[in-house]
Amino acid sequence: MRRRLIPILILFLLAGAPLAAQAQTATAPQAMAYGHDPLQAIDFWPGKGTKAPLVIFVHGGGWKRGSKDNATGAAKAPHYTGLGYAFASINYRLVPDATVESQAQDVADAVAHLRSRAAMLGIDPNRIILMGHSAGAHLVALVGTDMRYFAKAGLKPDAVRGIIALDGAAYDVPTQMAQGGRFMAKTYEQAFGTDATRQKALSPTLQAAKPNAPDFLLLHVDRVDGTAQSNALAAALRQAGTPVEIHALPGRGLRGHMQINREMGDADYAGTGIVDAWLRRLFGQ
Repeated sequence: MRRRLIPILILFLLAGAPLAAQAQTATAPQAMAYGHDPLQAIDFWPGKGTKAPLVIFVHGGGWKRGSKDNATGAAKAPHYTGLGYAFASINYRLVPDATVESQAQDVADAVAHLRSRAAMLGIDPNRIILMGHSAGAHLVALVGTDMRYFAKAGLKPDAVRGIIALDGAAYDVPTQMAQGGRFMAKTYEQAFGTDATRQKALSPTLQAAKPNAPDFLLLHVDRVDGTAQSNALAAALRQAGTPVEIHALPGRGLRGHMQINREMGDADYAGTGIVDAWLRRLFGQ
């Protein structure tokens, strides 16, 4: 058990590491701010035409580290812009200086900022997708199930067309904390505290009664907690009548967890085709 948990700890420590040295480089993005804090920042790449669909990426890093540069150096931006989509990668304030609640609000506020500038940026405000990896997967799932964050940002539940969660695990926070072992205990306690009511409020699986975002795509690799948590979230969404697809991808443990982030957008990666097909179903392109 101890050997299995050590790589999971490393997973959360490394999930937000820049990937520029490992993947193709996108063209330089447009930088913008959606708030007053330096971390409330967005990198934006335009799409094709004047009303392009938009994919917004939210990085991982255990809620306490990571950067929007995760996408700048990876395959995502060139891949999605190559398909005609606009693409954005956001930063958000980090624990312990900010709370997870503040992080979720940052995600919602970034969506509102981009929607408010849709005409100027050449994006279609009715065709926006939120994609997140690791802790970012938790955050996009949270704002897609707990509509208080969208409401505070002045948005309705359909402010995004769908949610793509890449190998998250803390969709049910109390269960994750109980099963995560002592190596992850400090990371989870720093992010979610010890109050059971707060932990439940920060759990997308436990917030998945409607209204939710209109559609979900959950992808996970072969690791025990990520698989179980993704399946439970999918079940909760289906019980609420919210459309959801869930797919298991090749790759185990830390290696698979890093691969799904690093290689998403690479034509040879299995997850890329799944996401592309899901986007075509929603957007027809």
